[in-house]
Amino acid sequence: MRPLHKLVLVTSLWLASCSQGGGRPIVVGLAGPFSQPRGVSMQRAAELAVKEINARGGLHGRPLALRVMDDSGRAEVAIRVAQALADDPEVVAVIGHLTSGTSLAGARVYGAGRRPVAMISPSASSADLSGVNPYTFRVCPTDLSHGAQLARYARQTLGARRAGIIYIDDDYGRGLRLSFATEFRRLGGTVVEEDPSLPTTASLEPYLARLRQGGADVLMLATERGGAELALRDEGRLGLRWPTIGGDALTGIEAAGPVAEGVRVSSAYLADRPGDRNAVFVAAYARAYEGQRPDHRGAGAYDILQLLATRVFAAAGTDRRAVRDYLARIGTDLPAYEGVTGTIAFDGRGDVPAKSVVVGVVRGGRIVTEAAQ
Repeated sequence: MRPLHKLVLVTSLWLASCSQGGGRPIVVGLAGPFSQPRGVSMQRAAELAVKEINARGGLHGRPLALRVMDDSGRAEVAIRVAQALADDPEVVAVIGHLTSGTSLAGARVYGAGRRPVAMISPSASSADLSGVNPYTFRVCPTDLSHGAQLARYARQTLGARRAGIIYIDDDYGRGLRLSFATEFRRLGGTVVEEDPSLPTTASLEPYLARLRQGGADVLMLATERGGAELALRDEGRLGLRWPTIGGDALTGIEAAGPVAEGVRVSSAYLADRPGDRNAVFVAAYARAYEGQRPDHRGAGAYDILQLLATRVFAAAGTDRRAVRDYLARIGTDLPAYEGVTGTIAFDGRGDVPAKSVVVGVVRGGRIVTEAAQ
């Protein structure tokens, strides 16, 4: 086995100057696939939050710092990343992981051992993560919400009666497929085909041909962005023009050009979300990163850091158990937190059941909120 430092990117970000109090930094772990496009917004928004917090003077003279570790989006790497962060006595909480598979793998490490540490994911949506252990939290809705909202949109807004599903055969894809299919059938629709795919699948044309034979009138893609782009290109080659919908893992497909135009994507957060707080965040992100817009992964990471700094560390300190216990009370006997992604109030399983899902549509290279929903 290769050493950990050759498998992951390990960086300590000291986003504070010596003049800011000079106290010992409060270190928060940040774990995700940062060498991949889907991890960029998460890392950038986290760094922006730390910079803002430290510009306000940090916490009682102590700057906030990130320990950034790249999990490559792979469960086996996430386990080693989680072990390294859990074993680091300076790390008081962990933001991550980004995907459901890596979060499930890491959660079992963070919640074990003599000194467990809280893990708060900005975007892992698998229902299997709910209640894995008392140290696991997330600030995004589960696949149950995403799938149900997409099913309602397909039936009630698009008027679809017969859906075809292509799903990636992992925790995320299976969960989203099941929740969509269950709600679509409950609403009187028919699922004509449910076909699994792998990241190595070279062509989806056989699946699409069967869906055409089955009379599908909407295509549901419970896949990652790469699988969705493949499906869209294969649709074009077959001359198919189905309305295409998918979950939040399709975020980023707006950069694929004309092939993605009109694709609908479910998300817990879109950059055009109303509200002054979000407008300030989006503007600050654009200034820091040359006109770029944050996605749901970035907005979630930003909210987690602001929540930790302004509420948790300020009131409970930095003892790992105290951090976990305070987080668990937010939204029950402690007030909910109002962030750029909406209201964060944890239930007894570490979920945020009040968080809603919206459907966005790709228009001109951006995902914007779909008015008709």
